[in-house]
Amino acid sequence: MNPVSILSLVTETPPYRLSQSEALDTARDLIGKDFADFERLSSVYANAGVAYRQLAMPVDWYRSPRSFPERSAAYLDVAVDLFVAAAQRAIAQADLRPQDVDTIVTVSSTGIATPSLEARAMAHLPFRNDVQRIPIFGLGCAGGATGLGVASKLARATPGSTVLFVTVELCSLALRTDKADKADIISTALFGDGAAASVLRTGEDGFVQITGSAEKTWSGTLDIMGWRAEPTGLGVVLNRAIPAFARREMRQAMTEMLTPQGLGIDDIDQFICHPGGAKVVDALEGALSLDQGSLVNERNVLHDHGNMSAPTVLFVLERYRQGGLPPLSVLNALGPGFTASSLTLRCSA
Repeated sequence: MNPVSILSLVTETPPYRLSQSEALDTARDLIGKDFADFERLSSVYANAGVAYRQLAMPVDWYRSPRSFPERSAAYLDVAVDLFVAAAQRAIAQADLRPQDVDTIVTVSSTGIATPSLEARAMAHLPFRNDVQRIPIFGLGCAGGATGLGVASKLARATPGSTVLFVTVELCSLALRTDKADKADIISTALFGDGAAASVLRTGEDGFVQITGSAEKTWSGTLDIMGWRAEPTGLGVVLNRAIPAFARREMRQAMTEMLTPQGLGIDDIDQFICHPGGAKVVDALEGALSLDQGSLVNERNVLHDHGNMSAPTVLFVLERYRQGGLPPLSVLNALGPGFTASSLTLRCSA
């Protein structure tokens, strides 16, 4: 089987930076007056592990009620800009040109774009007109791991082809100021916006090789995480039981995903995890028998950017890359489904 290498990895964020204290003050102004339990629940801002996040729009934009068309217009403008910036840098880092790309895999679940983002990006980057387009919607926080896995399978299926993977998520555009519930308060304490991109190809010397991928979806868990359609746009579904679920289920899930590859949890030098929140990171450390506090890069990404959904685990991977990857790692994320997604990464350096 031809190994698939990741030739490049870049991350991007929008320009508007919001501190957690500003997020709390803004949420108190917008939600607190209509939600009786706001002050009781406001401790989530201090406990989320988030100090800053980047937003698609200036904070004052969120203070006014926004229709679904307004949110969609903001999504298209900002998401395309982030897509182009991330894709351009990832292609250049791989020492390639946009014309060299054979397939584009795009993951985004925080807005609706038809034509999809990569088609719109073709007006800004000179991709070939025969490039294969694979847009994927609905993966949520698991999208970084699953999307990269899909990209690796496409690269492996056509040896020598160049696959560009881009994920863009603008979680902040789902902010609800009317009929807010607990999930909305948690999301305003936790989520931010960002993008990431990678170039993959077989038979190349990248910084790491993808040697396996796997998923597990639990039955009867559709209500744990996702979107619901509302008159003003996409409303968040977020179950506060996610940390407990991860602590209870993730070890067995990881064992099931690794066993067909002839691997066990103890064989892995480093788990690279999607930091869904501070309590989720704690739960993953417990489930995978890691030293408490050992997932430092996960906590640092959460601190600096919040949970950006799909791109977040790639921000974490980039930090591990900068520090030097060990011989064997597993990148993993949890998302709507409810689904665990993993990639096995081997590094010869």
